[in-house]
Amino acid sequence: VDDAVAEIAKITGQKPSITYSKKAVANFKLREGEALGARVTLRGARMWEFLHRFINVTAPNIRDFRGISGKGFDGRGNYAVGFPDQSIFPEIELDQIKRTIGFDFIFVTSAKTNDEGRALLTELGLPFRDTKKAETTEGAAA
Repeated sequence: VDDAVAEIAKITGQKPSITYSKKAVANFKLREGEALGARVTLRGARMWEFLHRFINVTAPNIRDFRGISGKGFDGRGNYAVGFPDQSIFPEIELDQIKRTIGFDFIFVTSAKTNDEGRALLTELGLPFRDTKKAETTEGAAA
């Protein structure tokens, strides 16, 4: 967990808080109160700076990146997306990675619906995969 905390701090520019298990789960060999991960809530200038770096630096450098899926909306205009490892971020030195750590980002918006949330995030520059074009192309090819 210490490695994850250090890497999240490098990526976000803010010290994360550690999350702990609420109860023991024998199947996962998990004890109550054991450190599970870390989280960070970005607001204000740090949020805008992180969003700018993600859209303009990180996302374009992901291999075979064609945009993020539009399926991560929760029905209230908020959007969640996950990435399998931290190597996509330029702040992380690849030779310093001891183990891969997955990341989930949740973009909480003021939008009331998924369509409003998607329009807001698209306007901010979040690169969504165009699912309507893909469906039309597949239909035309058949």
